[in-house]
Amino acid sequence: MDETLSQEALLQESLLLRDPLKLLQQVRQEWERAGRGDLWVFGYGSLIWRPEFEAEEHRPAQVHGYHRALRMRSRINRGTPERPGLVYALVPGGCCRGMAYRLAAARVEDELPRLWAREMPTGVYDPRWLQCRTASGTVRALAFTLSRRSPNYTGQLSEEEILEVLRHARGRYGSTMDYLLHTATALRRHGMADRESEKLLALARRHRLIEER
Repeated sequence: MDETLSQEALLQESLLLRDPLKLLQQVRQEWERAGRGDLWVFGYGSLIWRPEFEAEEHRPAQVHGYHRALRMRSRINRGTPERPGLVYALVPGGCCRGMAYRLAAARVEDELPRLWAREMPTGVYDPRWLQCRTASGTVRALAFTLSRRSPNYTGQLSEEEILEVLRHARGRYGSTMDYLLHTATALRRHGMADRESEKLLALARRHRLIEER
């Protein structure tokens, strides 16, 4: 048992100490090897309603092999170290509908570091190139995925645990409740509402955390 705990502690430490700048350099090198063309980014959460970068175009898209799940701890943006919030993550398994954004090749050098500062300040995500199906064809897009081995992955949470977060967690960008509402509203607006977001909204309404709509 002690050996198992020690291995788990080492795993968590290695994940926490990953260098985000090194990961950025790897992605930049992969983009360069692919020809330094336009770069696609797949958004599945707040990137849908607050992208904060200049995109030449955006398309509704679907990826297979990953799904959206509100199972990532947020200790800065939507919570604090003492009271972590929750944000969506792209977790292995299933499929996910989101938005694919095309960054012009001439702007990648400027926009990619800005995107990294927002999504990867601690290196928690695993950046991956995923095949995104769109109505105009399949594109290869950069996506920020989360390993189930990450110390920030919560696993399945009870309704009581989720409600505790929705009631109290708040970070530099606002509350987890606001984040959930904005994301679910954006998904509905783009015709890509999913079962989990609707279930979480219904839970929040039952406990009067948001008004009936």
